[in-house]
Amino acid sequence: MNDYRKAQIEELLRKIEEAKALLNDPVISELAAREIKEFEVQKKALEQDLLKNNGAEEESLDDKNVIMEIKGAAGGKEAKLWGEELLRMYIKFAQKNGFKIEQIDDDVIRISGKNPFGKLRTSVFGFFKYEAGVHRVQRIPETEKRGRVHTSTAIVSVLPELEDIDLHISPEDIEFEAFRAGGHGGQNVNKVSSAVRIKHKPTGVVVTCRTERSQGQNRENAMKLLRSKLWEVEIEKQNKIIGELKSTQVGKGMRAEKIRTYNFAQNRLTDHRVHKSWYNLEKIMDGDLDEALNTIRERI
Repeated sequence: MNDYRKAQIEELLRKIEEAKALLNDPVISELAAREIKEFEVQKKALEQDLLKNNGAEEESLDDKNVIMEIKGAAGGKEAKLWGEELLRMYIKFAQKNGFKIEQIDDDVIRISGKNPFGKLRTSVFGFFKYEAGVHRVQRIPETEKRGRVHTSTAIVSVLPELEDIDLHISPEDIEFEAFRAGGHGGQNVNKVSSAVRIKHKPTGVVVTCRTERSQGQNRENAMKLLRSKLWEVEIEKQNKIIGELKSTQVGKGMRAEKIRTYNFAQNRLTDHRVHKSWYNLEKIMDGDLDEALNTIRERI
């Protein structure tokens, strides 16, 4: 994974080149030479630290639980429905394989536990991180009267669940609001302000959680979601993209930006990163993802 040290090394290289351009100036050449020496020392220290800890951060992240968010992208109402179907697919897969599922919000789930698949045994984030990206569907929607095939997309976001020790959030930076949950759950849910909305004022990131009856539990879940989203913001800021972990999760969900296509007419699932297809979409959408996910993890 590309981390902050690589970004700092690149910045130091840029400063070194800028300083070298000033060496021919008799007025500031001595100052430029000193700066180059200081930058070289900093760069060497970062390179040594990166070498010493190579892979340590990703390994640490692999041990985390997962916060998965799925949103419809290109395709209007059909894209929203597609996002909901993908969420159900992952929930069924997780349940079949002994993972623990918690609903944090309408389109957000928390997955915890251990992956039971033999040599690929790993914690949840190390397994599900390759699902992040744009998932394209090609099919005839139920609302289509002319029998035309529509193409829609949904974005699957897979983030590590971080604790406060991993990414500390200052209480002064938090704007908290409680509101009535609404929706399913009976009259009690609608009468009590158990749902929460949290805004991180420095970044403007807003998260909500409404699935628990307890406001305290909803707040705890919302904070976990917020930490994961702030991790994503920080990585994107430092590296422009999220390296391996989100190399396929790009853009705004446009149809061409896909890691995977679900073609219902041809009963085929294709992963474009490993150039492999699987058949029997009905079983796959019912959570039978074991073969596909294991193959993708081995090849990426």
